[in-house]
Amino acid sequence: MQEKHYRSIIKAISWRTVGTIDTMVVSFFVTGNLVMAISIGSVEVLTKMVLYYFHERAWNKTNFGRLKVVENDYQI
Repeated sequence: MQEKHYRSIIKAISWRTVGTIDTMVVSFFVTGNLVMAISIGSVEVLTKMVLYYFHERAWNKTNFGRLKVVENDYQI
């Protein structure tokens, strides 16, 4: 089964939301500067969302780790 493009996009957005919040929190603890933490998070949310989308599409093209579904394979 393959995923549709919009599913990969929604997954990228939801994952980046979680990841960006984490990046901002870590950046704040490292720098102690809220503006800097928000700036870092703002840049990385865009770049990593694009990278994630292409990463998902590449993995969707391979059958590695997938089980082949066999329909109407009855054994008596």
